[in-house]
Amino acid sequence: QVQLVESGGGLVQAGGSLRLSCATSGIIFSDNTMAWYRQAPGKQRELVAAITSGGRSTKYADSVKGRFTISRDNAKNTVYLQITSLKPEDTAVYYCAAGRGSYYSGNYAYWGQGTQVTVSS
Repeated sequence: QVQLVESGGGLVQAGGSLRLSCATSGIIFSDNTMAWYRQAPGKQRELVAAITSGGRSTKYADSVKGRFTISRDNAKNTVYLQITSLKPEDTAVYYCAAGRGSYYSGNYAYWGQGTQVTVSS
């Protein structure tokens, strides 16, 4: 059974930082591209960041470049999203996603349940 479990969300003031984690099981983690998406109320889900299976390549949404950092630990089967300089517009549910060969296709086979990030102004 595949599981992706996000953690680390919460309520934070603007300018603050958070580190989201996504622990996985049931997949060969090192074979999978990992990504973070987010969905704000009334908006479509959007890609925030992605990282290739070996961790050599990353990409980010323009709105988070320079503030968010995606990383992975293949020994722990976990992907992280370090978020700094938070803005109220970063408020959303953040989802972890996994997929083989998904870095360019954007098609992810597995999804977590999400973790809420709320940024107060």
